[in-house]
Amino acid sequence: MFHTNAVTPPGHRYATGVVIRSTGSWIDVQVTGRVVRTRVRGRFRLRGWAETNPVAVGDRVTVRLNGDDTGLITDVEDRRNQLSRRAAGKRIGQEHVLVANVDGVWIVQSVRLPRLNLGFIDRVLVAAEVQDLVVGIVINKTDLADDADTERLASVGGLYRSLGYTVHLTSALTGEGVDTFRSELVGATSVLTGPSGVGKSRLLNAVEPGLDLRVGAVSDKTRKGRHTTTHASLRVLSEGGFVIDTPGIREFGVLHLEPWELSHHFPEFRTLLRSCRFPACTHDHEPQCAVKEAYLEGSISEDRYYSYLNILHSINLGDADVGR
Repeated sequence: MFHTNAVTPPGHRYATGVVIRSTGSWIDVQVTGRVVRTRVRGRFRLRGWAETNPVAVGDRVTVRLNGDDTGLITDVEDRRNQLSRRAAGKRIGQEHVLVANVDGVWIVQSVRLPRLNLGFIDRVLVAAEVQDLVVGIVINKTDLADDADTERLASVGGLYRSLGYTVHLTSALTGEGVDTFRSELVGATSVLTGPSGVGKSRLLNAVEPGLDLRVGAVSDKTRKGRHTTTHASLRVLSEGGFVIDTPGIREFGVLHLEPWELSHHFPEFRTLLRSCRFPACTHDHEPQCAVKEAYLEGSISEDRYYSYLNILHSINLGDADVGR
């Protein structure tokens, strides 16, 4: 990561800690026994031009302690991993680091309000696998499910479990699946990510009632979630471990992949890759493609294949579209 290589001035006190919250202008660092409000040394922003945020929640940092109980981050340790997405808006093309140094990623979706978005799930699965992160899926708000939803959940859950991913069905309202999901978080540093309104904060409140995270409702007009979590924050779990709640995300652009590499992050494609005519086949337009043949024969799901094509298209264009 970034190191200042600066000579330590005499008279200054330094401490190491973990970033637990970042609001942009201030960064909260957990130092032994207390939380220090800090800012980032300017040269980090100059050297971190490829990232929108050179310091992220989960980073281990060195802080120069000031006399007014604030601090200045002077050094960031190398990360063992990070979950990133392509920055949206005017900064598109840059990398936005959501969290660093985590043991697992949980993609949270809801049965409805907002609707289940398999394209979003597949994008985060790919992004997590690029970083060799353990990743699973949580489908929340099962209390809203009707008979058609229940059938759909069984199909979706069966599909992703067959690919080797852990899938939990939960309801923060009824408590369904909460205890099982809680056991996944014990002893680990985990991050929950997903669109606004899927119930990440409410689910964490059910897992750990003492967190008292703010929760909101889905907009009646747009049927999309409203942002109630505005900044990522790391919280301690009473049974051991840490959990990071993140703001809702509507866009998740995949980074650090060439088009021909994408298929290696779709488990159902991997055994077929050597059977394609071309070694660098993108499984889109090429003839004698084993992946396309498997899709046409029905052994690769339509949702997954079109999700793959959507991500492939966005990589080619450098786009951040979430996919549908």
